[in-house]
Amino acid sequence: MPEEPIHLKGAPLLDIRDLKIEATVYPPDEDPHDITIVDGVSLTLHKGKVLGLIGESGAGKSTIGLSPMAYGRGGVRITGGEVLVNGRDMLKEGHRKVRRLRGREVCYVAQSAAAAFNPAHKLMDQVVEATLKHGVSSRREAEARAVELFRKLSLPDPENIGKRYPHQVSGGQLQRVMTAMALCSQPDLIIFDEPTTALDVTTQIDVLAAIKEAIRDTGVAALYITHDLAVVAQVSDEIMVLRHGKMVEWGDTRQIIDQPRETYTQQLVAAHHVEHDEQAPEGTPLLSVKNVTAAYGGGHINVLKNVSVDILPGQTLAVVGESGSGKSTLARAITGLLPPKEGAISFDGRELPARLADRKREDLRELQMIYQMADVAMNPRQTVSTIIGRPLEFYFDMRGAERDKRVNELLEKIEMGRGFADRYPAELSGGQKQRVCIARALAANPKLIICDEVTSALDPLVANGILKLLLELQKQEQVSYLFITHDIATVRAIADSIAVMYRGEVVRYGQKSKVLEPPFDDYTQLLLSSVPEMEIGWLEKAIAGRRMAAAGN
Repeated sequence: MPEEPIHLKGAPLLDIRDLKIEATVYPPDEDPHDITIVDGVSLTLHKGKVLGLIGESGAGKSTIGLSPMAYGRGGVRITGGEVLVNGRDMLKEGHRKVRRLRGREVCYVAQSAAAAFNPAHKLMDQVVEATLKHGVSSRREAEARAVELFRKLSLPDPENIGKRYPHQVSGGQLQRVMTAMALCSQPDLIIFDEPTTALDVTTQIDVLAAIKEAIRDTGVAALYITHDLAVVAQVSDEIMVLRHGKMVEWGDTRQIIDQPRETYTQQLVAAHHVEHDEQAPEGTPLLSVKNVTAAYGGGHINVLKNVSVDILPGQTLAVVGESGSGKSTLARAITGLLPPKEGAISFDGRELPARLADRKREDLRELQMIYQMADVAMNPRQTVSTIIGRPLEFYFDMRGAERDKRVNELLEKIEMGRGFADRYPAELSGGQKQRVCIARALAANPKLIICDEVTSALDPLVANGILKLLLELQKQEQVSYLFITHDIATVRAIADSIAVMYRGEVVRYGQKSKVLEPPFDDYTQLLLSSVPEMEIGWLEKAIAGRRMAAAGN
């Protein structure tokens, strides 16, 4: 039987005192040195309560969140302070005892459920594994509890979904199964690490509601880590704002949302109120997609169905929709990576060959792409100067001083400066990496840039900076954007026109002001109503609205 926890009457379930966490970095051409990741953070959390940890990348959110498990990833070391769970200092417990407590008293829900599950094992076997390992209950009891949790988390066919493999359920369903896995062993504390960040807004609302209901019904305490203030406002009793490893502000959710005291918190709240005034449609389209149908593999199932959209010079078309709607597939068809079965794509007055291999170098130069994950879009062994300079060499045969001068000009244009030229990607923040990818695309002097979810992995303040930079560059260079996103707030911030996609079709299309103006079709209404608002109680209103709409149908 597992060791009984020490319950202290009236004491917090989690009590972190003056936590200090460090790591050693090994920069190129420099001696290794230590950096402080978390600097003297303290917090308390009582049973049945949820504390939201919010802040930009590198603020220390996940590092603090993992400390109740006495765990530091990536060479991180806990060098000071106390982390008490049920009265025990986890930092002073031996390794074997800590392993007995992980998965029993403290559980963790990762951001990417797809990466956290073993694809070779059925869901039920993985959900009950920790429960059985820690001797919490028999297999029969564990499976019965798992089915009960599947039902509570609104998973389809709760009696049989556990018989499926991870690839046989959707991303939102898999994230709920992971929540069931964390709850199955009846822990005292769950750490939710960005559990909805990678999900579409329509899926996110279901997962948020399921998590909130499960926390309420089980009485478990939770740390909810995110960079989205509107999301954390729906599930948290209190919010702690972090920056550069230090606490900026800590208070109840209503105070943080309605009356933030610190400047940085005020900036986080204000980051959700950006809007771009659309340009009136003028001139001949730069890009024209006409009646394009495309399919993968053998071509039996169409993933794009008779799609038609235009992009005007110097303007932005936002393509919005949930995962699987065809947004990125449309980009692949435009770039020639997925030749259409039917239809035509015209660019700057000429019809583009369907296949990338058949296109001329000028076609490639004028149509560039910026990817969602800057980390994997750059060679980690190349300097910023080399990364930005490659298009200059390939398209314009620039070498030596001429090339270096242009690289420095592009670094100034993206508001980073020539001091970054000799740095490697590992030495850059998430926002800086994305800026370098923007500079690399601009180096080709393109007429159109396809931006595929380029801000979805970034914090609100950093994302706003990227959006403002793209708009400023659009004014300077008269470049057009095809902006792929599932975030309506991003659409409002950058788009001139919008195409809403659903199951491979364009279901709504036109100028931004008209697309976002009622009356709406059912899917656009669902999409808009699922965008979290900075309002306490919004989640309950949104769920109630969905139920009314479903009842009406």
